[in-house]
Formats: sequence, C-alpha cells, structure tokens
Amino acid sequence: MAVDPAPGPAHWYARTPEDVAAAFAVDPATGLTAARAAKLLAANGPNALPEEQPPPAWRRFLAQYRSYMQIILVVAAAVSFAIAQWSTAVLLVLLTLLNAVVGLRQEGKAESAMNALKSMMKTTARVRREGTESEVPAERLVVGDVVLVSAGDQVPADGRIITANALQIDESALTGESVPVAKDSAPLPDGAPGPGEQTNMAFMNTPVTHGSGVLLVTGTGTDTELGRISGMLSSTRVEQSPLTRQLDNLTLWIAGAAGLTMVVMFALGRTRGQAWDTLFVSAVSLAIAAIPEALPTVTQVILSVGSLNLAKHHAIVKELPSVQTLGFTSAINSDKTGTLTMNQMTAVEVITPTDGYTVSGTGYGLTGAVHHAVGSAARIDEAILPFLVASDARLVDGTVVGDPTEGALLVLGHKAGLAVDATRARYPRLATLPFDPDYKLMATFHRVTDDTGRTVVRCFVKGAAPAVTSRTGTVLVDGRTAAWDGEQRERVDREIRRMGGEGHRVMAAATRDLDPADFDPEGDLLAQVTALTLTALVGMVDPPRAESRAAVASAQDAHIRVRMVTGDDVTTGAAIARQLGIPGEAVLGADFAALTEAEQLSRIDTIGVVGRVAPEHKVLLAETLKKKGDVVAMTGDGVNDAPAIKAADIGVAMGSGTDVAKNAGRMILSDDNFATIVFAVEEGRKLYDNLTKYIRFVLLLLVAFVLTFLGATVLNIAAGQPFTPAQVLWIHFVVNAPFGFALGFDRESPGLMRRLPRPRGESVLTGRLLVTVGLTGLAITALLLALITLGEHRFDSVEIGSSMAFTAFALCLIVAAFECRSETESVLRTTTFDSKQMNRAALAELVLAVLVTQVDGFRRVLGTTQLDLRQFGWALLAPLALLVVWEAGKFLARGRHTGEDTADGLRPSSAQPAAATGP
Repeated sequence: MAVDPAPGPAHWYARTPEDVAAAFAVDPATGLTAARAAKLLAANGPNALPEEQPPPAWRRFLAQYRSYMQIILVVAAAVSFAIAQWSTAVLLVLLTLLNAVVGLRQEGKAESAMNALKSMMKTTARVRREGTESEVPAERLVVGDVVLVSAGDQVPADGRIITANALQIDESALTGESVPVAKDSAPLPDGAPGPGEQTNMAFMNTPVTHGSGVLLVTGTGTDTELGRISGMLSSTRVEQSPLTRQLDNLTLWIAGAAGLTMVVMFALGRTRGQAWDTLFVSAVSLAIAAIPEALPTVTQVILSVGSLNLAKHHAIVKELPSVQTLGFTSAINSDKTGTLTMNQMTAVEVITPTDGYTVSGTGYGLTGAVHHAVGSAARIDEAILPFLVASDARLVDGTVVGDPTEGALLVLGHKAGLAVDATRARYPRLATLPFDPDYKLMATFHRVTDDTGRTVVRCFVKGAAPAVTSRTGTVLVDGRTAAWDGEQRERVDREIRRMGGEGHRVMAAATRDLDPADFDPEGDLLAQVTALTLTALVGMVDPPRAESRAAVASAQDAHIRVRMVTGDDVTTGAAIARQLGIPGEAVLGADFAALTEAEQLSRIDTIGVVGRVAPEHKVLLAETLKKKGDVVAMTGDGVNDAPAIKAADIGVAMGSGTDVAKNAGRMILSDDNFATIVFAVEEGRKLYDNLTKYIRFVLLLLVAFVLTFLGATVLNIAAGQPFTPAQVLWIHFVVNAPFGFALGFDRESPGLMRRLPRPRGESVLTGRLLVTVGLTGLAITALLLALITLGEHRFDSVEIGSSMAFTAFALCLIVAAFECRSETESVLRTTTFDSKQMNRAALAELVLAVLVTQVDGFRRVLGTTQLDLRQFGWALLAPLALLVVWEAGKFLARGRHTGEDTADGLRPSSAQPAAATGP
C-alpha cells in the first residue's frame, strides 16, 4: 500500500502502526538515531508551547490613559496649564495619576493561560533511540520518537499507539470524559472522530492510569491537541465588560454636552466683548464641572469591596469589572464533570440474580451503606467479591490510587461491611488477564479451597456488563449455581437497559472454578474466561453535587438559563440533567456544530445538554448565546474548557481545576461549588444595581452643572461663571464621592433576584433615567440661577447669590441621593433611612453645607461669603422645592409602572423548555 509521505494529523488514527512507522521512516524496535533526532529538533523546534510575554509595567501604566475619562482630564489639565491655572492643572494631573495607579493595582495578577499550558508539560520522557532506552527532557522530543509510558506517567507529546498492555489514559482534562479511556493500537475508520474517540492515540499532558504502552510521536509543541487549544486561547478576543462600555459611552455623552456648552459660552462671550482669558477660565470650570472626576475611583472602590466579599464566599474575581458582569449573566454553560458532579465514580445500586440493593453515600468517602431493597438475601459479600479481588486499585486516605472505577468498587466493599484489604489478601494471585478494550473485562486467577474442601483455581472477573454476560453460563442464587435460562437472562438484560438509560455505567461480576491440573498461568487466559457464573451487576455514576440542584433552581428563579456541556455521551448527560432539574433536549456537540448559524440561533433555546463536546463546540455555544443577546458565563475545570472560559463574558474556573482553566477565567471558585456561582450572580446584580443608583446621582449632578453654566452664560448671570473651579471640585469630591460610596454599598433592593437579567447591550442611559435627570437637573438649575439672581438684586451681591446657590446645591444633592435609591419609590417612608452609610453621609454633608460659608478657612479656599439666617432660609427652599417636584414625578411614574425595574415578560432565551431528554 502506498504511504502518504506527509499525512495530516487527522489521519494517524486511521493508519496501522506499521504505516505510521513507515511514514516517519522509523523502526519502533530501535527508534530514531541521535543525529536524526537532533536534526529534527533543529528544524521543528522544541516540544514546547509558545510563551506569552506580558507587557512591561510602563506600557500597562500608559494603557490606563486610554479611557475617555483619563483623556478628558489630561486635556483639561493641559488647558489649565496654558491659561496659568496652576493649582487646577496640578490637581487634575494628580487625579489622572490616582486613577491610573488604582486601575493598575486592580488588574489581574494571574499568569497567562498560554504560560500555564507551557508549565504543564512533563519535564522528562522515556524514549527509545538507537535501540536503547533513556530519559530525555520532554522539550527535546521530536516527531518519529518512540516513547514508552506506564501507569503514573504523563504523556509527553501526541502520538500513535504502537503497542498497548491494558493501557488506560485519563483524558478528562482534555475531553471532559469522566472515566479513563482504554487504549489499543487498532486503526479506526477515517471519519474525523474527536480526540475522545481516538482510542489509538495518546495526547500530551494526559496521565496514564493503568497499564503500559509504546507510542510513536506524531505531533509536538503547537502541532499537538494541547497546542491547538493554545492557539484557540491566543485567538480568542477578550471583550470589554458591560460596565466599562457603558461608562465609556456615558463619558462621551458628557463630553459632547460639555463641548457644545463651551461653544455657546465662547460665542456669546465674544459677542459681549469678554476677554479670552476670562472665557478660558469659565471653560475650564465647566470642563471640571462636567467631568465626573470621582467616578473612576468610586467605581473601583465599590467593585474592590464587592470582590473582597465574594472572596470570603470562595469566589475569587481576578478582574474587577467581572464583578459587575456577573449581574448581567443570563446564561450559564456549565461543565458536568467536576463542576455539577463530583468527578468521583460512585456505585449507587447492586443487582444480583435474585435481589436488589441501593447504596448510599457519594464519592470516595466511606460514609454510606448498602441497603437491601428487593429479595431475601441481606448480604452481598459473595456477589461483589470479584469486584474487589479482580482489581489493582488502592484506597489511600480517601483518594484512589489507580483506576477510578476500581476505586469506586472498593468503596462499595467497605460500605457492604467487608474488610477489603484483608479480603483481598486471602486470595493470592496466580495470574492476571488485564483489561483490554477488545474484550472489555479483567480477570484474575487464585488458588482457593471451595465449599467441599477441594483446592481449585478460581477465576474472578469484572468488566462491562454486556462483555461479561456474553460469556455467562450460570448465575449465583443463594450461594449455588443456577441455570442461565431465559427468565434470568431477560431480567439481567432488562436491568442493564434500565440502568444504562438512567445514565449509569453498568459493570458485571462473575466467577469460574478451574481444575489446577489443567490451569496454565502462562497460557491463553482469555480462553479460560468462559462458562462464567454471574454474581452481580453494579450501576455506577459520577453523582451530582448535593448543592447543585438547589443552585440550578435558584438560577432559574432569577431567569438565568443553565445548560450542561459534557464530554460524556448525551444519555449520561441527560440523566444527570434530569436529576439537577436542567430543562431542554440533549444533543451531540458535533450535531450542533453541523447546523447553519440560523439553525443554531433558532434551536439553542430548546437545548439543555450538549454531549461529546470538543473545545471548539464549547466556544461555539458561548458565541451563539452572545449573538442571541445573552450574557454568558462558562464554568469548567479542564484544559478543554479554557477556550470557552476565555470566550465567555464571565469565565468561571474551578479551584481544583487545571492552571490553564484558572488562568483563562475571570473568576475562580475555590470551593468548586456551582452554588457559589449563583451567590456571585446575586452579588453582581446588587453591585450593578447600586452602581446604577450612583450613576443616576452623578449624572444628575453633571446635568445640573452643565445646565447651570449654560444658563448663566445665556442669561449673563454671574458673568457666565456661577461656580469657581474650587467650588466645582468640592462638590465632586466632598459631596459626590461620599454619597457615591453610600449608594454603592446600599442595601439590596427588594426582589432583585426575581428580576430579569439586563439584556446584553442595554444602556445605563435608559429613557426613564434621561427623563428623570433631565427634569430634576433643569429644576435644580432654575433654583440655583434664581438664588444667584436673588443675591445680586435683593442683597446687592453676586458673591452672596453664588454662596447661597453653592449651599443650596449641596443641600439639593442630599435630597437627590435619597431619591436616587429608587426610580419610583417615595422617600416619604421609614425605610428611606435604613442605610447607615446614607444617614452618615447626609448628616456630614448637612454640617459641611453650613461650615463652607461660616468658617473663614473654608471661605478663603472656596471663595464663598458668610451668609446670615435669612440667606440660609432662601438656600433651604431649593432642596424643599426639589423634593416636592421629584415626589410628584415619582407619583406619576408609579401610576404607569406596576413594578420597579422589571420587564414586561421573559425574553425568548429565558424560556424554560421541557426537561432534558436523551437523543
């Protein structure tokens, strides 16, 4: 047969070992020569993944000046320098430095996912070169190398398996498959199977759990399956958080309004003959007034405190905007193995030819027991004995050393009350038939004394139920053998189908006694595994975490759709989904990927489980949901999850997962608890809700400032400069910032988790918000300009009028802060004062509003004038008038809206389809 001299990696699994060796011109018995290995290493480079270099500190610092807010502050500072407003210019520069330092300190400090992938590689490998075996650094492996692996090793590169001796490899981190995969050397049909279905291939960084094998390296570095995932990580674009985008849009709107006002100010000022320097001072004052200088700092502090609170509840947020992104989450794509489930195989029921038993307890812990459910035999010691004896695994301090399935069966023995280690010691082993994917069972042979006192060689067998029952001749009933007749056969087959339909992995146990005189431990052992006596069936499952069902229900109550993505088959996934209450149909990842984009968008709402997923399928699911308008969270723990974790709006990695997943994610669950995600979403909603309260407040402040400066210019009040730069900065930092913190740490709004998630792309500048801040800002502007005019005409002093307006502005903002806690609820109720932070801030601002005109030091710094009692009375009328106007507006709003901040109905993507079903 002709050999393609340069076959693509997708074809290696379809070729025989001899063809693969011929393609690389290597003899597996001797391996490469040292000279040829060196030549290939020089040509192709080391067996390593590219390292992602982080940008230098100076570049990361300058990157903090890319935000619109920072740019505007820098421009304002430059203009201030140009017109010799030295103190204002220096203060603005210091503000930009403060924002940059705060932003830099809050950036994620984790290593990149690319470097984590590189660090995962095995440092040495056993390789056969020039007919001898030696250890070489894994980075020096080349294609064509012959590598030897055995239990406990990590596969150092992708390779075609040449020989396999009961070889099993745990590929869960790469494919999501919850149990180790049996490997052999037989070629497969060329039908583009996924990595999890390539039983004759071994992949870099997957641990060998059982047996041994020889593989021929077919891919190194970036040409491996791990390298392909590395490429997906590097090509996946990380998007801005919704909060960052909205704050940028808000800044642009503010800058546009301020710019338009400046144009009007300059045009009117020049027509009135005002000097250029005077106009520049007014323009700088307006710029400072229109820029929410405290907004970045207040936002960073609010998010920082929120992240600390999440960390106390085992949710570690690496990027502060992710705290807020959680509040937008409307879809959670969760990995099954190790996230929704324990990733610990557990025997849950035992069926003998006459009886049925249930098994309590989960995972590898020994807590639990075997409960007799059907029949008359209370003990199952003899029935499950083959599971314990035909095993190479060990239990050490609650962990399994060896095959996870064998470990789960040892746990079953403990729960049945057997002294497992002592029981196994009573049966010295004569020979072993290791597990092989061809015949799907394992057998061990022992010299024992039977019930009659005769010495026999007893064969203990365990394996996949169909493989064992196909070799069965009798069954064990009440300690005696009985015929494997039609009734027994039908019952066993029925139980196998039932447990398989429930997503259980079904194992069978059997025995056979042999004549010692006819037994040859070096002979054909498989030929002895016939005419078996079936003793028991065991149903096993990777059980759901106890808290996962409640967490899924809580997410659904919050209108968040949960989907399961798993490397397991859809039947197992659908069974677990039913237990967890996850609705929707179950489909294969490849089948979903084969749909057109329009079909994917129309069908995604009906899907609850996606099985046999490859990394690109998980990314496709996230991208499809994002196109539908969802804000997507992706949870996982394996290398195969990392690209989707990075592609999602909020990537959530399990703390016990791979470094790749943790470094690709924006949040890490240190307790591996899916329920923690729901708590984090609630915290995110609370933080975003409170931030919107603050944004309402600061937007009102900015609108009032801009309209006041514009009104003063148009009406020629106070020469177009109602407030000095110092007074503007006082309002921003001494009044605005404390109320910002108080609103940011406000109590959770009632019914917050019953609301619909905010749609993707929804602007914080809603129509209702714009109407509210527009009308109230206009009301404040009219009151402030009226007070300045009153001072000029009644008290013959613009300075008194400006001081009254300055005091009134601070008092109006106290009213505004309380009113901004809700868009529709009245403040004329007792719950208005249920926030200690708000009460303290209001009391402090009330005192300061008096001191700024009564204390000489404040007057000199702020340029205010001392007010008497009558003038204070006039200033007090402004907040009272604002309260009346605002309450009237809320009364009208309550008549039009039946609930606060709620939508009229569910968005289509939030619809809950029927419970998950199999294919």
